[in-house]
Formats: sequence, structure tokens, C-alpha cells
Amino acid sequence: MKPLDPRLVRRSRAARGFLLAGGALAVVQAAAIIAVAWSIATLVVGLIDGMPMDGLWPALAVLVGAACVRALAAWAWELVGATGAQRVKRELRGELLAALERHPGGIAGFSSARIATLLGPGLDALDDYFGRYLPQLVLTVVATPACIAAAWIADPLSGLVLVIVLPLVPVFMALIGMATDAVQRRQWESLSALSRGFLEVVGGLSTLVLYGRAERQARRIREVTDGYRRHTMKVLRITFLSGFALEFAASLSVALVAVSIGLRLVSGDMSLAPGLFVLVLAPEVFLPLRNVGAAFHASAAGVTAADDAFALLDETEMGDDATVQPGSSAHLAPLASARRLGTVLEREDATIDSPRTGLVVAGLAVRRGDRPVIEDLDAVVAPGSLVAVIGPSGSGKSTLFAALLGFAPIAAGEVSWDGRSLGNRGRELVAWAGQSPVLLAGSVAENVRLGDETADPALLERAFAVAGVEVAAGLVLGPGGSGLSGGQAQRVAIARAVHRLLARRLPLLLLDEPTSAQDAGREQALVEHLRALCDGGVTVLVATHRPALVAAADGVIEPAAARV
Repeated sequence: MKPLDPRLVRRSRAARGFLLAGGALAVVQAAAIIAVAWSIATLVVGLIDGMPMDGLWPALAVLVGAACVRALAAWAWELVGATGAQRVKRELRGELLAALERHPGGIAGFSSARIATLLGPGLDALDDYFGRYLPQLVLTVVATPACIAAAWIADPLSGLVLVIVLPLVPVFMALIGMATDAVQRRQWESLSALSRGFLEVVGGLSTLVLYGRAERQARRIREVTDGYRRHTMKVLRITFLSGFALEFAASLSVALVAVSIGLRLVSGDMSLAPGLFVLVLAPEVFLPLRNVGAAFHASAAGVTAADDAFALLDETEMGDDATVQPGSSAHLAPLASARRLGTVLEREDATIDSPRTGLVVAGLAVRRGDRPVIEDLDAVVAPGSLVAVIGPSGSGKSTLFAALLGFAPIAAGEVSWDGRSLGNRGRELVAWAGQSPVLLAGSVAENVRLGDETADPALLERAFAVAGVEVAAGLVLGPGGSGLSGGQAQRVAIARAVHRLLARRLPLLLLDEPTSAQDAGREQALVEHLRALCDGGVTVLVATHRPALVAAADGVIEPAAARV
């Protein structure tokens, strides 16, 4: 582990603020340590020499004041460490969530379980890094040289001994650190494997029970848990051994200074005052280093998680740099030029002569990795139109929706609404329901009103009517929306999209296979409600295989027709 990860300082304003505040506190604490040592030496020598109390009061006042200042500085360290950890975690989590939002298709090498572990207990381990490790590290950088300088001024020979023996402790720390880093990395990988295995088992529990394979997976979870336990015990063993080694090295170093001072005091080559001052100060020289070693292990988990976080951010930044962003000159191609068209077929009774331009897709190209999914797609969708996106599975229907929402990076071309490029702000204008309904534990009403809980209650009733939701709004669902059939869950998801559309007065509604689990009657009812929304000025795009929806649409977009 590096003494201080420069990426934390470079990426986090909170980390830089922590170091500035910590540096000031370390200066105060170092001055208090030296003042305490001086006052103790002065008081002891004065009492031995029979100095009257009137002459000892200044030293006693300095001792009490310095002790109070040191205690207050230690309390301030706790406050600054806790606050700094919270701010840094908030900044890192914000960056990670923003990166994940830009890459909804996933990030290579980072499973959902690994990401969940990173965002949760992983970054929480930074509390020890900022609360225990960094304060002692900053104190070592500031207080240790100050104490050595003070000892050198009082007794040059003792200062020289301290300078010679001090490097022993960092050498021990470096050796221990190399061993700890490898063990801690294996422990982190074991925790990620445990999280991944548990999520996989929970996700497929019903299937496992149905086929009688639950016990096998239970054994696998036990094995992974036992592996995590073993790695944790290895970390603890190294922690105890390293603590012993550091204490031994520090005690031996202080003993060398004490023996040197004792021999010179006996021989009369040194007076008591500087000798006692150096003796009181010598343990303080090594104390921050010993504390750094002790806090090293507590902070190792947080730093390992931070390394994982930076690896994820670096991976996403590389992907972002490799992607041509919308709005660049490479995207602008005149609509009048000859292209292979994803055709928009318009009905005679559709309202096309609106002064608004509506949705315009110009030369759109979207790739998944190195594989082109959509190439050179052009389409114009007038405001208030109901348009079906058609084609066989894998032809790019869902990818087109992902591009409109800003989830899939646009490799070339441009998407605009009323003349303004959507870019990554498509979600601000769009309400949508995906192909697989994603519901949460809670009531049906809470699922539908998600994100717009303060909206007019009447909108909930209208959303229920449009989607054909027939279950009670107060019905409480289990995790993952359990308690509903597939068709009911699909209708609740559509109702949520409609509620968002109405509550936020959005112009675009995207529905991916909204009737795949519905019968013909419910499908016809949904079509009539969607036409009513279109009459109110809403533009609706529906990805579908169902002939009834295609027949009811004002036009169709076929992404596959844009590719040879």
C-alpha cells in the first residue's frame, strides 16, 4: 500500500481539504508535545534542585496548557477524520454512480455483485483510512522531524542516535506492507466472490429448488464463506505479528537513546535537564510511526476498495475517450444526402404539418463493443405521433431506445428534439418502460409514483387507467415486485412511465414490448389510451412484434433496414 494514494488527492477536493486541516493540527500537536516534554523536564529538575513553587508555576502552567491543547488537537483529528471520510466517500460514490449511469450495459471485469460490494462495505472501509491511518501519517511527517530537531538542539548525540535508528521502523513497515497488500487483496477478492455467489443463488433460488440443486449451491456458499474467513484470519495474524515487530523496533530504539543518556549522566558528561527532556521526547518520536503501522492494517481494506474504484473509473474514462460524442463534426450529416434509410411510413390522417420538428434521428450509429448494432439510421417523428419500432430480435430496437435515453453511446450521427441535440440529456425529456418490468418492495402506488411522490394524486388514477392496472394501489409487493403475475407487473411498469410522463409534462414516451404479456383486449385498450396521449401532443415510440400495435401506429421505424 502506498503511504498516501495520490489519486485520492487528485480526484477529491475533500481529501485535499483534509490534508490541509490535518497539517495545521499536526503542527499544533507537535508544538504541544515539545512543550509537554520541556515543562516535565523543568518541573522535575526544579523540584530536585529545591526550587520554590513560585518559580515552578510557569512550567506547571505550560504543562497543563500543552496537555489541554494536545487533547483538543486529538479530538479535532477525530472530527476532521470522520468528516473527511464522509465527504470523500460521497464524492467517490457520486463519481462511480455517474460512471455506471453512462455505461448501463455494464463495465468489463466488474460484475454487479463486485460493484455493489464496492459501493457499500468497500468504500465504508475508508473510515479507518481517514480516521486512523492518515492522521498518524500526517503527524509522522510533521511531528517526528520536529521532535528530532528539538532533541538534537538539546543533545546532538541523542539526536544523531534517533536519526540512525529511526529508519528501522519504516523498513519493518515496508516489509510488512508488502505481505499485507497481497493478503488484503485476496481477502477483498474473497468478499467479492462471496457477494457474487450469494446474489446468484438468491436470484435463481426458485429454479434451484425446483430442480433439487439448492443444497449444492448452499455447499458452495459455505465454501466461499470459509475461504473469506481464512483470508480474514491471515490478515489478523499479520496484524498481530506486525504490531509486535513495530513495538519491538521502537522500544529497542528508545532503549538505545536511554542507555546513552544514562551512561553520560552517570559519568557527568551531561546535565539532567537536557537528558530528561530527550528521554521524555524520545518515545514521542516513534509513537506516530508505531501508530501508522497499527492503523495500516485497519485502513488496508479501504485502500483496496479505493483501488478498485479507481480501476472502474479508469475503465469507464477509457471507454468515454474512445467514443465519439454527439455534437462533434463527425456526427453532422445533412439529411438530404443519400443514405440507407430506416423508413418512417406515415398515415394519411397523421398530423405532420406541426411547426415543431419533433424527434429527428440523423445518421445514427450505435455499437456494442466492436459490433455495430445500428448504422446510418435516419428517422423523423412528428409531435403527437404513435410510431412502432419493428424488426426481429437483435435488430436494434432496444438499442435505439437506449441511445435516445443516453444509455448507449452514440458512435456517429445525432438525435435531436425540436432542433436541440439530446446528447446525454435524453432522460430529462423521456418517460419509458423497459422490456422487463423492474419493481421494488412496497405498495403498487409507491412503485408507480416512484420519483414523483408529491405529484397530484389524480395522476395516479389516470396512469392506472392508461396502463390497465386492475390491482389495488395499496397492494404491498415483495422484493423484486413479487406478488404480481407477469402481465400485472408489466402493466404497473407502464403505469409508472405514464405517471412520470404526466407528472413532469414530458413530450416523449418510450415503451419496449409493452403488450408482450397482454391479451388482445388489454392490448387494444392500451392502444386507445396511447392514441389519446398522442392527441394531447405526446410522441409515443413503441418497440413491438405485435401486429395490432403496428397496425395502429402512424408510422414505423425499422433499424435493421438501415444496415446492409
